Amino acid sequence: MDKTSKKVLIFGIEGFTGVHLSQYLRMNQYEVFGSSYTGAKKNIFQVDITYKDDVLKVLQEMIPDYIVVLSGISFPAHGHNEDFYSINTIGAINILDALIHLNQSPKKIIMVSSATVYGNLGLKVLDESLCPKPANHYGASKYSMECMAKNYFSKLNIIITRPFNYTGIGQMENFLIPKIVKHFKENKKEIELGNLDVKREFNDINFICEVYEKLLSSKASSNIVNICSNRGIKLLDVIALMNEIAGYEIKISVNPAFVRKNEIKTLTGSSKKLFNLLGEIKQVEFKTTLRMMFES
Repeated sequence: MDKTSKKVLIFGIEGFTGVHLSQYLRMNQYEVFGSSYTGAKKNIFQVDITYKDDVLKVLQEMIPDYIVVLSGISFPAHGHNEDFYSINTIGAINILDALIHLNQSPKKIIMVSSATVYGNLGLKVLDESLCPKPANHYGASKYSMECMAKNYFSKLNIIITRPFNYTGIGQMENFLIPKIVKHFKENKKEIELGNLDVKREFNDINFICEVYEKLLSSKASSNIVNICSNRGIKLLDVIALMNEIAGYEIKISVNPAFVRKNEIKTLTGSSKKLFNLLGEIKQVEFKTTLRMMFES
């Protein structure tokens, strides 16, 4: 393998994270290729990761130096529970199996899990030493992937990441922050929300991209790491910031249909391990992220 080559294959390149990450990596002199479930385009292969033959074919053609596995169902309220496991667990592991079968060993493979694997542990700050206790099928499917992927640590250069909530321009409106911003963009007078008593990290997508790039080029391997900033923001504070940005106050009502039984009340992560590996990574203030989304 050419030591200077920087050919990266992003599984799930057309999703919110994939679009931003591909742009960021190109700016950092990576040669970017991707896979998409929907169809082939320039430098993008049509791949269904639940079919091993699809995965084998793209890896044989590409022989990537780096791999980022973003493919998956990422919306916890997705209606078909079996999809979480067939794609997030089995599909992701198909990629590792295919690499072993082809005797390929990329410089780094990032397997993207989720902070939702922690579930409702009742702690204000979550670190990687805790035993995961997922509270929904999304979290459980990601934890299953982690358990399986750890069996490949001795054979492949793998990092498993647990991203906490993040947002930015282009995120789908069924996610919380884009939904709120859209209401203000459209000058709506009222917004229906679910659980109001929640606190989350809402990191900026550019922070996430910088972390992934630094992990790809780092010596870190055979490890699980949070992608977080320990910057918790209350939902009602998000509304207050948007009131300020938009110049008017929106009325909030709670819709019981949006209230999740297993809602995780506080989800912020310890960034100690991440910053020990990579050095501290700064990001813009959350109000700046909101303003960019509002003005886009």
